[in-house]
Amino acid sequence: MSATSPGAPRPYTPAEKRSRIFAIMAASSGNLVEWFDFYVYAFSALYFAPSFFPKSDPTAQLLNTAGVFAAGFLMRPIGGWLFGRVADRYGRKTSMLISVTMMCVGSLAIACLPTYAQIGAWAPFLLLVCRLFQGLSVGGEYGTTATYMSEVALRGQRGFFSSFQYVTLIGGQLLAVLVIVVLEQLLTEADLKAWGWRIPFAIGAVAAVVALLLRRTLHETQTAENLNNKESGSMSHLFKHHKAAFFTVLGYTAGGSLIFYTFTTYMQKYLVNTVGLPIKTTSYVMTCALFAYMCMQPLFGALSDRIGRRNNMLLFGALGAVATVPILTGLQHVTSPIAAFLLIILALAIVSFYTSISGIVKAEMFPPEVRALGVGLAYAVANAIFGGSAEYVALGLKALGHESAFYWYVTAMMVIAFLVSWRLPRQASYLHHDH
Repeated sequence: MSATSPGAPRPYTPAEKRSRIFAIMAASSGNLVEWFDFYVYAFSALYFAPSFFPKSDPTAQLLNTAGVFAAGFLMRPIGGWLFGRVADRYGRKTSMLISVTMMCVGSLAIACLPTYAQIGAWAPFLLLVCRLFQGLSVGGEYGTTATYMSEVALRGQRGFFSSFQYVTLIGGQLLAVLVIVVLEQLLTEADLKAWGWRIPFAIGAVAAVVALLLRRTLHETQTAENLNNKESGSMSHLFKHHKAAFFTVLGYTAGGSLIFYTFTTYMQKYLVNTVGLPIKTTSYVMTCALFAYMCMQPLFGALSDRIGRRNNMLLFGALGAVATVPILTGLQHVTSPIAAFLLIILALAIVSFYTSISGIVKAEMFPPEVRALGVGLAYAVANAIFGGSAEYVALGLKALGHESAFYWYVTAMMVIAFLVSWRLPRQASYLHHDH
C-alpha cells in the first residue's frame, strides 16, 4: 500500500519502532531459552543416562525409549493446541509467559533430580515427567512466538524481523553445544557423569527467569474484541472456516520440518556413519554450518520482503526437490571436511528460503482469533510426524540397505511443499489488516 493512498497506515514514530524492535528481542529471547533447554537434554544425555537408565533394569530402559518418543511426537501437538488456544483466548503474552515458566520449572527439576541409585525406578519416571513438561512447553512456544513476532514486526520488514524466530531457535541449539563443549574442557568425564551434567540444566533455568522478566514487559497484540470473541481459539471455528489454510500450512511444514531435521540433527549421524568422518571433525563441521545457517536467516527473511513470501516458498520447494538427491549423494563421496561443510551450507541455504519466514508465512494465513491455534497446531503435528521421524526413517532405510530411498522420500516431500506453495495467495491476506 503506498503512503499516499487513502486509508494507508500512518508511518511509525521512532518510539514505536524502538518498542516493536524491543518486543521482537524480548519474545525471541524466550524462544532461545526454550530451545536451549530442550537441546541441552539431547546433548548431555550421554552423561546422565547411566544415572537414570541402568542397563540392568529393563523397565528403566523402556521408560527411556518411551520418553524420547513421547516428548517428540506426543507432547508437541498437545502443546501446539493448548498454547494456541490460550494465546487466542487469553492473549499472546499470557501464553508466552506460561510456556517459558514451564520450561524453567522443567529444567530446574531435572537439575535437582535424585538418581536411580537413590530412588530406584522413580528416577527415570520423574525425568520422563519433566521431559514431557518441556515437550509441552516447546510445542506451545513455536505457534505463539511466530504469531506474536509477525504481529509486532514492522510493516514492510515483517519477513526480516520474523526471521529472528529461527535465529534464536538455531542459537539455542548452538549455545547448548557450546555449554557442553566448555564443560567437557573444564571437567573430567567422571565428574560430568557424577554431577557436571546438572550444570547446563541449572543455567537453562536461570536463563528462563531472565526471559520471563523480559517477556513481562511485552504489550499484548490480541485486541479486546478478539479476546472476548467466543470463537477465539476454537477448534471448530478453525476447521469450519479455515480448513484449507490449515492443510496448506500442514503440507509445506511437513516438507520443511523433514528437510530441516535431515540437514541439522540427522546430518551429524550421517557424516559419521555414511560419510565416515571422525566424530570430533563432524562436531566442528556441524557447529560451523549451524552458525552460518543462523546468520543466513535475516538475509532470506529480508529477501521475502522484496520478492514476496510465495516466491520464497516456491524457490524452497523447487530447489529442495532438485538438489536433495545430488547433495546427499555427493556427501557420500567427500573425504574433506571443507567439502562436506560446503555441501551442507548449500542445503541449508535452500532450507533458509522456508525457515526464515516459517512463522510469518503461516501467521499470514489465519485471522487473529484463531491465528496462534492454526499456526501452532499445524506446525506441531507436521513437525512431530515428519520432523521427529526423520532420523528413524533414515536409519531404518539404511539398516535395510536402501539408504538412497530416504533421499527420494525427502525429495517427494519437497515436491509436495512446492505444489502446496502454489496455493499461497500472491498477496498476504490477514496480517495486512492488523495493527
